[in-house]
Amino acid sequence: MAVGVAIKGDDKQYNGKITKFVLLSCMMAASGGLIFGYDVGVSGGVSSMDPFLKKFFPGVYRKMKEDSDVSNYCKFDSQLLTCFTSSLYIAGLVFSFVAATVTRKYGRKPSIIIGGLSYMLGAAIGGAANNVYVLILGRVLLGIGLGFTNQSVPLYLAEMAPSTYRGAFNIGFQICISAGQISATLINYGTVRIKRRWGWRISIAMAGVPAAFLALGALFLPETPNSLIQHSDDQEKAKKMLQKIRGTDDVQAELDDLVKASYVSQAIKHPFRNLMQRKYRPQLVMSVAIPFFQQITGINVISFYAPLLFLTMGSGENASLMAATLMGLIGSSFVLLALVLVDRLGRRPLFHIGGIQMLISQVLIGGLMAAKLGDHGSMEKGYALAILLLICVYIADFPGYALPFQVWDFLLLRGMGRSDVNVHIFPAPGDEEHSIEKMEKIWREHFFWKRVIGESAYGETEDKKIEAA
Repeated sequence: MAVGVAIKGDDKQYNGKITKFVLLSCMMAASGGLIFGYDVGVSGGVSSMDPFLKKFFPGVYRKMKEDSDVSNYCKFDSQLLTCFTSSLYIAGLVFSFVAATVTRKYGRKPSIIIGGLSYMLGAAIGGAANNVYVLILGRVLLGIGLGFTNQSVPLYLAEMAPSTYRGAFNIGFQICISAGQISATLINYGTVRIKRRWGWRISIAMAGVPAAFLALGALFLPETPNSLIQHSDDQEKAKKMLQKIRGTDDVQAELDDLVKASYVSQAIKHPFRNLMQRKYRPQLVMSVAIPFFQQITGINVISFYAPLLFLTMGSGENASLMAATLMGLIGSSFVLLALVLVDRLGRRPLFHIGGIQMLISQVLIGGLMAAKLGDHGSMEKGYALAILLLICVYIADFPGYALPFQVWDFLLLRGMGRSDVNVHIFPAPGDEEHSIEKMEKIWREHFFWKRVIGESAYGETEDKKIEAA
């Protein structure tokens, strides 16, 4: 069964269908988000478990349980705990640059497999850890997996998806992240009740299950037509793959655009140096500014530290984990809503509406915390529930992954452009349906960016190189 759609380019139509082959391939690849979401959900949960804190962070446990003179805002002030938390993201940052090179030179599939294997090893080491240094080593390996999968999976989804539904396909990755978070909080809620108090080991080691699913499943994934063109001169092979994933034999128009984009990307000898050129200023600015502001809102901090936040406010261990579970369910529900709306309303409205509501909810959360939670003692139940509600509103409005891969013009730039720590999908300047391979025209005609890049920034030189090839 296939769903027929007309896939629009800028000045032509791409024929194609959403086929079973594409759906299964993208579902397998998007499962990489399960691991990331699971790790975010499980880490904050185990950090709130008494046996885990006693074993690895006894100083934090004493401040939380025994030292009544310590401020509520300083109970979890520990450099070692901070190292445990941040090691995943630091490793993800460093290895995302390595992953960008691997993805560009060897394709998307090898990066997905490497990421899955690294996740498996990190989960095994973390679950078996007997000291904090081994625990952090496992965390670093998870970060390496994060760098590789978050580099390659959204790119894979964007290249396999029909352009009309690229936004919806990429949200599939965020759906998996949300599903991973919910799974983690539910597992934490169950393992905290294990009487022998080693349930945290199960919570950490269970990350190996989706990692094995990803690593083994990736062996059967096809490479994208973009990657086949980029790494081979055999256009016929790429054409056959394009026909298979689009469900039609008439793919020549899309293939021609892919080949042209590939020739242009291969003509770029120093991609990082070229990013400094004026004609790539829009991509550079957006690829830095949008991820920066998305992450500086604190979405990962809220997701990770939610159980600790509710512990600080005076909630019990079980209640804190249940609150985190509720937050995950709310987030997942609104991700599904975004899946429906992203290709109907457009990307910018989601940014505008979500950004305003996130700002309001954060101001209210900060005000309630300042007014009702002092340095000592706990918060009244009613106010704690109000904060939980506001956090749910904040999470529901987060538009972080509702944008398809529509800014990077050329395949090489897309292969190196995925070097941010978390998954960030770059938006088009407008909400119309555009082919990735035609984005240079959009920038030249945009009312603001055309003044920045100049009328001839994408010039005749590159067209001549293509003709010569």
